[in-house]
Amino acid sequence: MNSEAKVRFWGTRGSLAKPGRKTLRYGGNTSCVQVTSPGGALVIIDCGTGAHELGQTLLAEAKGPLRGTILISHTHWDHIQGFPFFAPLFVPGGHWDIYGPHGLGGSLRDALAGQMEHTYFPVNLEQMGASIRFHDLLEGEFEIDDIRITTRYLNHPALTLGYRLEMGATRVVYACDHEPYARPAGPQSPVHELDLRHSEFLAGADLVIHDAQFTDREYAASRKGWGHSPVEYVLEMAQLAGVKRLALSHHDPGRTDDELDGLQAAARLALRQQGSGMEVFSAADGQELALAVSGPAKADFAHAEATAIFAAAPAIKDSVIILGVADAKWSLVLAEAARSAGVRTIHLAEGAAILRQAETEPPALLLLEDLPGRIDGLEICRTLRANSDQRFQTLPIVVVAARERVSEGRAAGVTRWLIFPFTTQYAEAQIEAWIMRSACRWVPATRPEDEDTRLAALRELAILDTPLEERFDRITRVAAAFAGVPLALVSLVDEHRQWFKSCPATGPRETSRELSFCAHAVANREPLIVPDTFLDERFADNPLVAGEPRIRFYAGFPVFHANGSCLGTLCLVDMRPRQFPESSLQRMADLARLVEQELNADARRG
Repeated sequence: MNSEAKVRFWGTRGSLAKPGRKTLRYGGNTSCVQVTSPGGALVIIDCGTGAHELGQTLLAEAKGPLRGTILISHTHWDHIQGFPFFAPLFVPGGHWDIYGPHGLGGSLRDALAGQMEHTYFPVNLEQMGASIRFHDLLEGEFEIDDIRITTRYLNHPALTLGYRLEMGATRVVYACDHEPYARPAGPQSPVHELDLRHSEFLAGADLVIHDAQFTDREYAASRKGWGHSPVEYVLEMAQLAGVKRLALSHHDPGRTDDELDGLQAAARLALRQQGSGMEVFSAADGQELALAVSGPAKADFAHAEATAIFAAAPAIKDSVIILGVADAKWSLVLAEAARSAGVRTIHLAEGAAILRQAETEPPALLLLEDLPGRIDGLEICRTLRANSDQRFQTLPIVVVAARERVSEGRAAGVTRWLIFPFTTQYAEAQIEAWIMRSACRWVPATRPEDEDTRLAALRELAILDTPLEERFDRITRVAAAFAGVPLALVSLVDEHRQWFKSCPATGPRETSRELSFCAHAVANREPLIVPDTFLDERFADNPLVAGEPRIRFYAGFPVFHANGSCLGTLCLVDMRPRQFPESSLQRMADLARLVEQELNADARRG
């Protein structure tokens, strides 16, 4: 079935709102984009000053309480300044989920509340009338209704996420703010591998909305390190990615309408001369696009598999980095960046000492100078990668240098290069991103191979969202008493959630599937026993472990449909670690069969 997704621009200016006579056609509001999926899901990307008019429009068109999602790319002011002026947040009965990158120094909620403190604003966050839930994100994937969202860190002096939204086979990518990892002179220069990775994030998109604040000439003259892209770079990345439509956005506040017309004309001429059929335009406030949506998602972008996306991990804040740098200037900048990020740093300036410390207490991140004769970063990297301790195979090792040695670094096992000069702010953002990528211990379950058949069987039972029933509650009471745990549940794993057919009457009836322990048992089709979640790499940083209800023990026993599909589990939960004796496995499996009989009895009666 064909349908449409709609994209509307409410703010396309970067850095500073710029209303005036010379910005009438493209607008002066800062970043804010509305995406409405074919199923009606409302997603707002960034809350610059354009969010004010968007909020007024939504309220004027609303027929009841509003529900929606706000994705924040980062918390620089031009991307959140409209948040306190987004009127739907003040309307009781509304429900809003707000997502954004999780930094080591504080949560998304703290950042948004900070600009609403009394010193800056007369109304605080607690006075908003709608129900608001905040979600701190890492790189990874999650779903909102009929939209699959992938997050990817961008190259910016603050921790910043790009968003890739997939609705069926239609893809929209938002990448503001971002600058090249390397921008060598000359059209024949090879593309840096990190820029190639960025182009992969844009791969096959029907629409890319990309930061294009500068030109190559402006960028090379004085804008490197500011965190924004030249138009020529954006065109190159989009063509490599096979993008269909490219919206140039985050316009420089000093750029007039006529100058934006000129940039658009120059970009179109360059594409014609290269024989490219890609459509490019300068995005304008109020502009609306309709994108046809049909068919299943296409696999032309390599999604991260089993990647944690929600950050709720105290362990990350306790991370240690080793700073193996002798250069005084580099050391000062990196030490200040680590301090600002709230990360404990061990500073060493001699190769043997760096190796001893790393082997004694493997860090979350190793920053190494590359200057043979002082500190040979590549040799230290080679030595650690050859170590039999598996932790050194995944340890992020970033080499700090005045120039990059690509092939030698790849052979030595270097994770990334950090090329001087760089600012403290840029180094802080990179440190946070490297630690976030490596430190979070949480792996959402993969989808079973028979997922479509499994979901169809679950729906045919017509049991989802039905009231609690004694026939199931009787089994969970027996299971909890037998195992000596405070909680036993009958959990059914739906497409985007796990729903509890049997649970405490006052407790929640569902959680997100991404948080689900039971989804792992469903995917593997066998019992799952987790004696101590803190010691399990799949669950240690799961929000249900790091936050309420603070699960420490889990045991799940699969429940099957008559057709062989695994529908869910009979599971046991405790808030303290415990061992589950081997002799009890069969008895719990027998109780799971009783749950199975009740479920399949419904199917037979139907």
